[in-house]
Amino acid sequence: MTRVSLAIPLVAAAMAACSLPADEPAGPAWRAGAARIDVTPPKGFPMWGYGARKDAASTGVRDSLHARALVLEAAGKRIALVGLDLGRPPTRASFARIEAALKGDGIDGLFLVASHTHHGPVLELDDWPTKEKPYTADLEAKLIRVVRDAAKELRPARWAVGASRGDWNRNRHSKLADKPLDDSLQVLRVEGLDGKPIAHAVNFAAHPTILPAKLLDFSADYPGALCRAVEKETNAPCLFLQGASGDLSPKALKSGDPDGFGQLLAGEVLKLVPNLKPKPSARPALAFATEEFTFKPRIDLGNPLVTLVYSQAFFPALVAFYEREYRDGVRPRVTVALLDGKFGLVGVSGEPFCAHGLGLKRRARLDHLFVLGYCNDYQQYFPTIEAAAEGGYGADFAVAIAEVGAGERMADAALLRLYKMRGKIDP
Repeated sequence: MTRVSLAIPLVAAAMAACSLPADEPAGPAWRAGAARIDVTPPKGFPMWGYGARKDAASTGVRDSLHARALVLEAAGKRIALVGLDLGRPPTRASFARIEAALKGDGIDGLFLVASHTHHGPVLELDDWPTKEKPYTADLEAKLIRVVRDAAKELRPARWAVGASRGDWNRNRHSKLADKPLDDSLQVLRVEGLDGKPIAHAVNFAAHPTILPAKLLDFSADYPGALCRAVEKETNAPCLFLQGASGDLSPKALKSGDPDGFGQLLAGEVLKLVPNLKPKPSARPALAFATEEFTFKPRIDLGNPLVTLVYSQAFFPALVAFYEREYRDGVRPRVTVALLDGKFGLVGVSGEPFCAHGLGLKRRARLDHLFVLGYCNDYQQYFPTIEAAAEGGYGADFAVAIAEVGAGERMADAALLRLYKMRGKIDP
């Protein structure tokens, strides 16, 4: 009798385990946490974004700049997505220090994605306000802190991605009749098992240049307004992850009104959110990879005549920074992540034209793919070969420093990574 009574609950337990639906794991597979921090520089810091400003100092703050972090964990791996209200991500050296510090916290992959606001600080200077205590060092410390704070909030989670399309942006570069345009707005929703949001991440491509260049106040432009509006309604951090916007501008409702445009996009995000129904993951998987490239520069910034010309458009300290940066070639990196074999992220450290993003989305054949510009360093514009042939700002050698075809090579490398991660191509 004793043997029979012991066997009955064991058999029942085994049958119960076998009866679980195939698409529902026995326990939570993903964990997620989010946090936000203010990264507004002190007044007087030089403004980034417009060459005509030279090294003009900021005179105030229109709206505060923030960094928002989302940490995702599955299958023993962690990645951190960080949306930055900055014109560019931290420099190569700065990123390396941040990455190294977070490795010790178990962060396997890092995406530092700048919104590309043209009313942020110059990050190429590491000696302001003093060489001993520069703003850039304070920024590094805050970015490390916000990712750590997000990691402390890790809890069981699930996620879903959705997208909509609309007449919100335009191709500012091409004059061709069939000019490319990525008109998608994609949203990642991450929520706890109680259904309450942990964070949202918005992927949209358009230059944040609605505010006039003559304004010398710090501002996050329309991405800041978008995030604030979504956060007000959801009570959860909202990350803005800029897309492949090298040749795209917003169709603002009114010139000089980033708040109205940001709120318009926020309304679209909030329409999508109720339709995003995160489900448990049957086979939780998180893959991450990064690859660095070296391309020949199209100009020689070491040439005194070239330096003189650039010094007319920019200020000497900035020109000197990029002369040092490109001595060994243009060195962007591509950062790739894949969640559950369905949702991908590709980050490029510069300004890819939208056709690169459109091609990647089509060729990757994933449910959703975020293509992120201004990610993990900044190496100027990456036009397509067709755009370089057409010429014009953003496609010429003055700001598209890397050899023609660099963007295609990076896109192909990212595509190969995504297929290898899914086991469709042998590593």
